[in-house]
Amino acid sequence: MPHQANPPGWSRRQLLALAASAAAGGPLGAQAQTRTPFATRPLRVVVPFAAGGATDVIARVLGERMGQRFGQSVVVDNKPGAAGLIAGEAVVKAQPDGMTALLGTTSSMLTSKYLYKKTPYDPLTDLTPLVRVCLAPIALVVTADTPAQNLQEFMAWIQAQKGKLSYGSYGIGSHGQLACTTLSEVASADMTHVAYKGEAPMVQDLLGGQVKIGMGSLLSLKSHIDAGKLRALAVTGPRRVPLLPDVPTFAEAGYPQDALSLVGWLAIAGPKGMPADVARQWAQTANHAVASREGMARIIAAGFVPVDDDTPEKFARLWAQEAPVWGRLLQAAGVQPT
Repeated sequence: MPHQANPPGWSRRQLLALAASAAAGGPLGAQAQTRTPFATRPLRVVVPFAAGGATDVIARVLGERMGQRFGQSVVVDNKPGAAGLIAGEAVVKAQPDGMTALLGTTSSMLTSKYLYKKTPYDPLTDLTPLVRVCLAPIALVVTADTPAQNLQEFMAWIQAQKGKLSYGSYGIGSHGQLACTTLSEVASADMTHVAYKGEAPMVQDLLGGQVKIGMGSLLSLKSHIDAGKLRALAVTGPRRVPLLPDVPTFAEAGYPQDALSLVGWLAIAGPKGMPADVARQWAQTANHAVASREGMARIIAAGFVPVDDDTPEKFARLWAQEAPVWGRLLQAAGVQPT
């Protein structure tokens, strides 16, 4: 990957963190282990995915470093299934004493309320937002044989092929569907949505040429982009992604619509009623863990953008602002709650 100036939005602090910590050989700004007053026993971080996935790996890396500062071990409790609702319900039912938290995604902690008629909890009222640990952008890709070399050419191409093209996403109601629906509407392209049950089958059909257009996580697409089999045209969110620094955001390329500017996130939340001082300690501890050498490295390698300066107040405001936007986008895309 060629050397270049800091990607837009990628802080000098974060880039220097990687270089400085490499020499230190350990967490950045490592301090002596301190015992947090509320942490009287091992803490539990519930993850809505099976062991071994990117979120689980990040949870364990961050958990180890958070445990050092909490003065207690942090146990990762995997509870996959039901689009993250099983894990969320386990946290909602826990005591709000700071001993249990959820490390979840935008879908399990926000958009689920718009995708299902009945859920065991309302994430906006039954969880306490603590801190985001990273942003989770997705990329628009096309197969190598398509004529579009950038987003402007892509928009002209799909407009010229009105009604003839299909795009793949990793499921009904996914961010990929919302983003491509927006692109199709802007270009009056009348593209057809092909909803897959996950990213793996979508990528297989992209590589096989069954679909020419898709949107997915950088983790699933990066190796195929590097191999020249897929071409990345743009990424969602407010800043470029360290893993693909040469690929512009949609806004940079001239498309600032909500579905293209929004970005998913991986974040920590606790049960409703968690004391404010405990929430702040969780946020400070998570920020420190993200800023560690391995925390940064793992997050970037997974295709995410680290966030090491969040607070419960900032996260709560963002949560409240983004929720109705996601709801409106899902409704506009014709996604009906099941």
